[in-house]
Amino acid sequence: MKKCWIIYNGSLVNDKFRDQAELVQEAAYRARISASIYKNYEVFMDVTAAIESLPDFVVFLDKDIVLATFLKSLGIPVFNDPEVIERCDNKTKQAITLAHDGIPMPRTIVAPKVYRNFTIRDSGYYERVLEELGLPMIIKEARGSFGMNVYLIETEEQFYEKTDSLRGVDHLFQEFIDSSRGRDIRVNVVGDRVVAAMYRHSETDFRANITNGGIAETIELTEAQIEVALRAAKSVGAVFAGVDLLFGVNEEPLVCEVNAAAHIRNIYNVTGINVADAMIEYILEVIA
Repeated sequence: MKKCWIIYNGSLVNDKFRDQAELVQEAAYRARISASIYKNYEVFMDVTAAIESLPDFVVFLDKDIVLATFLKSLGIPVFNDPEVIERCDNKTKQAITLAHDGIPMPRTIVAPKVYRNFTIRDSGYYERVLEELGLPMIIKEARGSFGMNVYLIETEEQFYEKTDSLRGVDHLFQEFIDSSRGRDIRVNVVGDRVVAAMYRHSETDFRANITNGGIAETIELTEAQIEVALRAAKSVGAVFAGVDLLFGVNEEPLVCEVNAAAHIRNIYNVTGINVADAMIEYILEVIA
């Protein structure tokens, strides 16, 4: 019997992180795999000592990239690969990758590195950003999940307040897609196919995330939406991905972002599909 580890971050006490791991564990059991769930700190990273009884593979549901890299160094197949997790976790790197591959997305400007105790406010740079993107615009910190650390900027005062507060923090500026205000699509991709999708909408927030009060329902994707989601996942190298699509002009799909450790409980509740079944099936094909 094959054995796998499922790893999530133990410092995040919200039950949804454990729940995510249990959904994967249930799928592993259905595939007759011995599956153990570990908090990231329960895998003791003594890099100078041998680890006995290694698993056949690891499903990594965390952003502890150092731990993922450590496990990969032991020769264990890790899904997603730590390089993919890092690329997706850093929205600035992700944006560069998507744009390089011609993935349709809102116009995006990656902010230069500014050290915490310094400023470029009088350089003319910010005036150029305002001129190029206009208002309203989106400012995103490089790292953040569930719609957190994403800001709708509607005035110059808000813009300068936010850029001042983000000194020392990697971030980007992005065109605001008004046609997608409060609505998007989450597409779960496994390998080279779409496994499940849901339409999310909110009447109270510019973000559609369920965590921020959004409501989700089933959706039948267009061929264009399927194509863009698959291309986006492939661009960042993710074999498991939650691709968030916006509605551009004439409803054409634009990639908002790609999540390498996308939560699957909400989409399971909406569609009845446990994406983890497809994840386990894919892994078994790869490591066979």
